[in-house]
Amino acid sequence: MRFLCSTFGSSGDVFPMLGLAIELRNRGHDVTFATNGHYEKVVRDNALPFESMGDEEEFIKCVSNPDLWNPKRAFPHLFDSLKTVLPRQFEIHKRLVSDGPIISITNCLGMGALMAQDVLNVPVVTLHLQPAVVWSDIAPPSLLGINGPRWFRRLLQWAGERFAIDPIVCPYMNRWRREHNLDPIRNTMRWWNSKFAVLCMFPEWYARPQSDWPSNLIQTDFPLWNRRSDQRLDREVESFLASGEAPVVFTPGSGNAHGGKFFQSAVEACVALNRRAILLSEFDEHIPKSLPKGIMHCSYVPLDQLLPRSAAFVHHGGIGSTSQAILAGIPQLLTPLAHDQFDNAHRAKVFGISDTITMATLNSRKLENGLSKLLTNPSIFARCKDYSERLQHRDGLTRSAIAVESFARRTTDQR
Repeated sequence: MRFLCSTFGSSGDVFPMLGLAIELRNRGHDVTFATNGHYEKVVRDNALPFESMGDEEEFIKCVSNPDLWNPKRAFPHLFDSLKTVLPRQFEIHKRLVSDGPIISITNCLGMGALMAQDVLNVPVVTLHLQPAVVWSDIAPPSLLGINGPRWFRRLLQWAGERFAIDPIVCPYMNRWRREHNLDPIRNTMRWWNSKFAVLCMFPEWYARPQSDWPSNLIQTDFPLWNRRSDQRLDREVESFLASGEAPVVFTPGSGNAHGGKFFQSAVEACVALNRRAILLSEFDEHIPKSLPKGIMHCSYVPLDQLLPRSAAFVHHGGIGSTSQAILAGIPQLLTPLAHDQFDNAHRAKVFGISDTITMATLNSRKLENGLSKLLTNPSIFARCKDYSERLQHRDGLTRSAIAVESFARRTTDQR
């Protein structure tokens, strides 16, 4: 079978899709991967054909804008960045399907793929990594850190789509759809679920399936894929981990180019607690220039190798970071900014494995107090261990690939 995997965003969006693409390739399928050129090397390093949906300059322009991390301005900025990318996604589908049938796999923002489904009859699997993007009146997500009663969260969900998402997406997409004599779209969060198949890569204990979810939806498990997990840790990192007590790991998100305040607060809190730390960021300019002894900066370390040897994980609340910390069985202190992060922070707190400090209110004193409470609470460690045991099989990618194959066979049979 031939598959086209296409996705946008930071490594938290790209790497899970890449893990699935590699799994499908290893199962004997022909897989092409399309994303921003920022990730071309890692895609080619994993022996997959690469298609570009934007260059490094466009990637930096998107992530360097602070609006990307503003709860109210994040989606408008993100979609504005996609307006030149979505037609490229469509054209890649058009070119590949000319050589024979393909199955497309994309995330919820893969609207160029959905256009290819309607115009070119390309079956699309919508891949959701987080429950916050799956519309439900029965179990609406926690948005913007507001965790009121269900009716109130349902109202926020409706208002978010009606006044924040639809006015941005629908005019653009409907102009495009009119060019192909297609009906207009409404209710973006319902439309971005493919009519062919929906795959949710998170377990049922993390988000229970609801009767108002799409009927063509299959739930599997977290992908838990990291770049370079099959390689030894860098010598410097290994030496640091072996030279003292387990560190606290900090990251504001792999694509966050505005982590200066976060890292300065992290350093001050760890000095006050006399704790070792590792600061993770690709953006060196946001790391304090002079780090105290016992605190080191790394551009990247595979989380599934680092976190099991760490004391706690302080991060933005992305679904990838959250699931990796659950796998490692360590406490989490989440600092959500936007997107699905508030919903993930709420779920982790309900499980009793984390606490939350919003990035807007974060400072060194709050970090110090939050970490002190987490690291001295035996019941939190017990719950972390319990949830970690649920992920020890690490079969999310295999189960997801089997689900995609099942979708693909169904399409073949229908044809």
